Amino acid sequence: MNTTPRRTFLPAGLRAPGRWAVLPAAVLAGAVLGGGYGALKTPQYAATSYVIVVPAEKSDPAAALGFAQAYGRVATDIAVTGDAQVWAGVTADTLRKSVQAATSPDAPMISITAKSVKPAKAVSMADGVARALVLNSTHVAGSTGVKVVQFSRATKPVAPVSPSAPLSALVGGCAGGLLGGLALLVRPKRATARSEARHSRQAATPSGTTPSAAVPAPAAAAHQPEAV
Repeated sequence: MNTTPRRTFLPAGLRAPGRWAVLPAAVLAGAVLGGGYGALKTPQYAATSYVIVVPAEKSDPAAALGFAQAYGRVATDIAVTGDAQVWAGVTADTLRKSVQAATSPDAPMISITAKSVKPAKAVSMADGVARALVLNSTHVAGSTGVKVVQFSRATKPVAPVSPSAPLSALVGGCAGGLLGGLALLVRPKRATARSEARHSRQAATPSGTTPSAAVPAPAAAAHQPEAV
C-alpha cells in the first residue's frame, strides 16, 4: 500500500489559512468605501437640449454637416462670449465645466448636455447654450451660409445620473476583491523567491561547516649540500 502523502501544488503562502482572510476583508472594505462615497456625494442631474444646423438658400446642403461639427467643438466658447451665462445664471467657469456638446457623424445635429445638482439649473444651462448658438449663427449666416435652429428644448430631469449608493458599493466591492486577489498572488511569489535564494545559499555552504581561510602552501625547503 502506497503511503506517500499527496504532493500539493499551491504556494506555501496560499496554503496558510490566514492568508485567505485578505480577500473577504478587501471586498468588505471596498463595498463600505464605495457605498459611503455614493451616499455622501451630492447627486447630479443632467438635461439635454438639441439644435440642428440647416443650410441657407442657395447653399450646399453638405456644408451643414461640417458646420455642425465645428459648432459642436466651440459650443461652450460661443456660450461664454454670448449671453448664455446671463440666461443660465451661472459663471463662465461653471458653463465650461458643466456643459458638453456632442455631434452626430450622420446628421447636422448638436446635443448640448448640462449637469448640475439642481434639475432646473441643468435645464437653464442647456437651453442657454443652445440659445447662444442660435444667435451666433444668425449673426454670421451671411458668411457661413448656414444657421442653427432650436430642434428640442431641454426637459427637467426626474432622476439623477450619478451612481446610487448600492451601485457604488457594488463597484467598490469588486475593486476591493480585485486588489485583494492581486495581493494574494503577488506576495507568495516574493516569499517563494526569498525562500529559493536562502536554499541556494545553504546548498552552496554545507550545513555544520564554516568557510575557512585559505591555508598557504608550505614553502619549499632550502637546498643543503651533502656532507662529504
